[in-house]
Amino acid sequence: MLLIHCPYCEEERSELEFRNAGEAHIARSQNIAAISDEEFEEFFFLRSNTKGVIFERWRHIHGCGRFFNAARHTVTDKFLTTYKAGEPKPDLDKLGLDKPAAAPVASDAEAGEPKPKKKAVRRAPAKKGDA
Repeated sequence: MLLIHCPYCEEERSELEFRNAGEAHIARSQNIAAISDEEFEEFFFLRSNTKGVIFERWRHIHGCGRFFNAARHTVTDKFLTTYKAGEPKPDLDKLGLDKPAAAPVASDAEAGEPKPKKKAVRRAPAKKGDA
């Protein structure tokens, strides 16, 4: 179970008390009606899908009910830091936090070993009266 630190309650609580609210630090256009369909699509639908550290909005729904931001590593699911909504992105290098490195994944060809084949399993048809 993940423990998430709420910067308002100043407590670490179970992940069951929180809900993810998407990517953080997305600037809304001042005049949304004036932007093109492509710009609206990019703002409304397209998000980065980073393998590594991502900044997200979270809400402490079973606690204070407030939104806050978090830096989380998408591979390890480790929360690096949480901070109050409206604050700028923290510089993770200055905080001295260890940014977990993504584990390198070698392809079968790079590993030099052939991929084992799965054997097909045949099942006998069920007989009438079998449970």
